[in-house]
Amino acid sequence: MITVTRLNNEVFVINDELIEKLEAKPDTTITLLNGHVYIVKENVEEVIKKVIEYKKSIFIGPQKE
Repeated sequence: MITVTRLNNEVFVINDELIEKLEAKPDTTITLLNGHVYIVKENVEEVIKKVIEYKKSIFIGPQKE
């Protein structure tokens, strides 16, 4: 699960396993496998980074900074 921000500054959590595609249209649009679409403030690269960090935390464990 990753945290993202809607354009109205509402923060919510999305299941990264359900992401079908990410697009920059120019706002970042996340389309889920169930057809739900979310427009978020984070750019595509930030969303990808969040997904990678989340998956690392599952497989490797939390990283100390």
